[in-house]
Amino acid sequence: MMYLFTPVGLAALHAFATGSTLYAFDLDGTLAPIVADPAGIAIPDEVRRCLIQLNSMAPVAVITGRSRTDALNHLGFTPHCLVGNHGAEGLPGEDAADHDFIRLCQGWKEQLKLLLPDMPARGISLEDKGETIALHYRHAPDTGKARGSIVTAIARLTPAPRIVSGIFVENITPRDAPHKGEAVEILMRLRGCCRAIFVGDDVTDEDVFRLGNPTILGIRVGRDEESRAGYYLQGQHEMIRLLREMIALHERR
Repeated sequence: MMYLFTPVGLAALHAFATGSTLYAFDLDGTLAPIVADPAGIAIPDEVRRCLIQLNSMAPVAVITGRSRTDALNHLGFTPHCLVGNHGAEGLPGEDAADHDFIRLCQGWKEQLKLLLPDMPARGISLEDKGETIALHYRHAPDTGKARGSIVTAIARLTPAPRIVSGIFVENITPRDAPHKGEAVEILMRLRGCCRAIFVGDDVTDEDVFRLGNPTILGIRVGRDEESRAGYYLQGQHEMIRLLREMIALHERR
């Protein structure tokens, strides 16, 4: 990985920031700092102001693990594209598939009630996000044991889901549901964008970085040598600088 704010990194950013670029962002840990209680995230005012300005100049997409409704409550504005549930919710033209995913998750939810009947006692909480389910264990007295119980239960679900691991959370999604990488490519096609810049910080964002798509510039928030992103920011605090750079490029064009 290369630090973005170097001559080489900025040259790559300048080359990708054209009049036909999709600007796509994760939410938690990218647009908003990570906090202990996910319900308490807040996008810094200057980040939001820059996002709104960029959204008025170019197609902006937010692709998050949260549900669309939850994400909107935290964004404070409506981007051109808002995709929730790791890519499973909100892609244009996918309404029928969304309903199928919801029905599938309701079945898993009933199975999990039987497989993990004592979730509160183990410090496990189930979040029904519609098209996906999240099993949180941040507050478990023994997080390793709690995760083991969750993984064992998930392995017994039918039909088998796709597992998306996060920080103190195991997400389960329908195997047929698009992931974040597929969502970016679909949005590029639908919006007529020949290039995209995607910024993310989580293991779920690696679905974009792992594509190896030369028309997508991947930027990771925080350095991780195992990441497939080409460039990185030192931390979430550099989002303001990145957004200002994007805006300045469009203003010059």
